[in-house]
Amino acid sequence: MPDSRAAPQESLLDASLGTTQENVGTRFLNRLPPGGPECVRKLSLNLRYQQEVRANVKSSSLTDGQTLSKEPLSHALKLSTPEKVKDAQLNPPEEALWTTRADGRVRLRIDPICSQTPRTVHQMFSTTLDKYGDLSAMGFKRQGTWEHISYTQYYLLARKAAKGFLKLGLERAHSVAILAFNSPEWFFSAVGAVFAGGIITGIYTTSSPEACQYIAYDCRANIIVVDTQKQLEKILKIWKHLPHLKAVVIYREAPPMLMPSVYTMEELMELGNEVPEEALDVIVNAQKPNQCCALVYTSGTTGNPKGVMLSQDNITWTARYGSQAGDIQPAEIQQEVVVSYLPLSHIAAQIYDLWTGIQWGAQVCFAEPDALKGSLVNTLREVEPTSHMGVPRVWEKIMERIQEVAAQSGFIRRKMLLWAMSVTLEQNLTCPSSDLKPFTTRLADYLVLAKVRQALGFAKCQKNFYGAAPMTAETQHFFLGLNIRLYAGYGLSETSGPHFMSSPYNYRLYSSGKVVPGCQVKLVNEDAEGIGEICLWGRTIFMGYLNMEDKTCEAIDAEGWLHTGDTGRLDADGFLYITGRLKELIITAGGENVPPVPIEEAVKTELPIISNAMLIGDQRKFLSMLLTLKCTLDPDTFEPTDNLTEQAVEFCQRVGSKATTVSEVVGKKDEAVYQAIEEGIQRVNMNAAARPYHIQKWAILEKDFSISGGELGPTMKLKRLAVLEKYKDVIDSFYQEQKKSRYGRNFLSEAFWNINCTEHRLRTKHCIMSLTLANPMTPPP
Repeated sequence: MPDSRAAPQESLLDASLGTTQENVGTRFLNRLPPGGPECVRKLSLNLRYQQEVRANVKSSSLTDGQTLSKEPLSHALKLSTPEKVKDAQLNPPEEALWTTRADGRVRLRIDPICSQTPRTVHQMFSTTLDKYGDLSAMGFKRQGTWEHISYTQYYLLARKAAKGFLKLGLERAHSVAILAFNSPEWFFSAVGAVFAGGIITGIYTTSSPEACQYIAYDCRANIIVVDTQKQLEKILKIWKHLPHLKAVVIYREAPPMLMPSVYTMEELMELGNEVPEEALDVIVNAQKPNQCCALVYTSGTTGNPKGVMLSQDNITWTARYGSQAGDIQPAEIQQEVVVSYLPLSHIAAQIYDLWTGIQWGAQVCFAEPDALKGSLVNTLREVEPTSHMGVPRVWEKIMERIQEVAAQSGFIRRKMLLWAMSVTLEQNLTCPSSDLKPFTTRLADYLVLAKVRQALGFAKCQKNFYGAAPMTAETQHFFLGLNIRLYAGYGLSETSGPHFMSSPYNYRLYSSGKVVPGCQVKLVNEDAEGIGEICLWGRTIFMGYLNMEDKTCEAIDAEGWLHTGDTGRLDADGFLYITGRLKELIITAGGENVPPVPIEEAVKTELPIISNAMLIGDQRKFLSMLLTLKCTLDPDTFEPTDNLTEQAVEFCQRVGSKATTVSEVVGKKDEAVYQAIEEGIQRVNMNAAARPYHIQKWAILEKDFSISGGELGPTMKLKRLAVLEKYKDVIDSFYQEQKKSRYGRNFLSEAFWNINCTEHRLRTKHCIMSLTLANPMTPPP
């Protein structure tokens, strides 16, 4: 750790002060809110602003009685209008389509179907200021009260953060890493880092110190922003291994003591006052759309995380055209209201919350840090978003909570809900595009479902999206029964988020929507059923993996197509259906190719007690499966508990078991539950294409998969290699030559195959056939 609090040498800042270019100052000013973030409330009296275009500046009281000065700032916003975009034109055409250098540039994929003029992040923000400067950009809770920041204030805070980063020594093409929960500070730190010529890099708050070290070292982080002492402690442990790190900034909690090179957000802003506006203007003017401005690290499910380099054009083009494909509205038509709670270190949340919000003037309201522990629904009720995005696990948790409440309700209420959902689901499945609803469907919605949606906070929500992982047919049907369509997108970190989108006007159940206009797709190595590897092209395609030329060449072919590693098919109307991943494909010892996801989802559909199912069998003689049971989560740690969910308990009761905990089922080898699971797996086997697709052995694990357990990634994606390693002994026991055990090998007689199970067969076959589910926003391993 540096031994002095003096600001490090600012090479980028010094260089900019010696250059004469057109200045990009601050034309707009609005009053900073008394209840703004802590760094706003505590800004010192030397903040000086001028408004040259709008009405005269009025002083505004801060919470501590201070006022903002009326003394002039020396600049007006000059470069940032669309007419000036041509001044930030591209580099010569000999540049390659990819690079692995943080300071590299790429040739943008501009062609006749995607000819829009490239823009930088600053140019995008400047256009937003012209249109939406007075609108609320961010909502946040302080001491139980909702407060707001306008787009003008947002822009000024980003500029001050940018100057503060420069004063602390941020170098061009080095990173400002953020290890914090979603907040206004996350947003204006990210934008400020880009304004200052740096690269924004998010780090998952659940990351270990070792994981933080890997990313901070790889991205050459000059500055790390944290929100709590817990996150600060992680960085202090690894600082000596980070040669580029010059300072840490903390904002939600104060540092435990005065420490060298550790600053509060208020101190960062005050440092920014020492940097002339001209210095920042020069840096902003020099930026090009084909330069890197963001690094998104993959979850590392198959090895070390890879740094996905996104250019300014990747961000600004996707924020505009990707969101348009999802029917996101500009604020002059309807200001979108969204709740930010998913990790901003993931591309899905970052593009949806941060960059799309700026593009269209949306109001982004921040959930509490314990959102996923139960407070999210409270935030949704208070904010009433117009559009909402969740990973499948979030939607599943909402579903499970509704089921638990319904199970505890009175007989009449429960029957009313089941009736309303039944008639609504039937209508949505049989006539999905019809605006003419039968009387019974409209009555069910009025009497029951509208109240459920209001209780969830979705009374005004017109668009509900999901991404980051596949979603089961069960979950999609459940929400269709509530008259809530879940719109899928498909993309990866490497496509800046969405490359395919669904919307109210572009929807087909189980599909991932259609390709975003201006983007392209092709399937390679198609089989007889039209299933092939999905390859993508367009302005969404990333610049390359940071410092990983071999991985970049694996992902991007000689013609510039991104090979996703996902397999899928396109129907006659251009809707995409995901069928699996090439690297997840199981090749048995007999040479059979088995896609695991459809079989896993069929088991979960057949057995509602199952939480996670993972198919085993690569280079093995037969298929086996690891299972976990649905259990409640600890409200404080979000860890799986031993208690079964209400739905799981109901399953046990139906099959004749009194078990209420996982340990009762697994530890005592509950006869009734094991028998029911075996029969369910046999029903899945009966509908398999051939005997090599049969599950021959299975085991129930003592604890459900979790992020802390290492089985799931930050977006709840299954880490198959980690599971194989962690449960190696269990898996090996499946394949040891030994006497057949009652549970763990097929024990029902061959006569079972002749039992008339038409109802189960049709239901399971429908599940397997329809599980071409979206696997959005998932980077290729």
